[in-house]
Amino acid sequence: MAIDDSETTFLVVINGEEQYAIWPAFRPVPEGWTATGFSGPKDACLAHVDEVWTDMRPASLRRALAADARA
Repeated sequence: MAIDDSETTFLVVINGEEQYAIWPAFRPVPEGWTATGFSGPKDACLAHVDEVWTDMRPASLRRALAADARA
């Protein structure tokens, strides 16, 4: 099955830094990534990522900046 195949189902995955990616459903999710529960055609998955990933800064950076703001 080709990754660019219009019939390929993708998963939306997230890592510990709350960064998103899409991953072919026929492959095991890589270590350090977790499936979010959203899956479908590539375009739908990319649209979902655009909708939910509104702050592309890694979670650790967001936490550090928030701590600095409180200090």
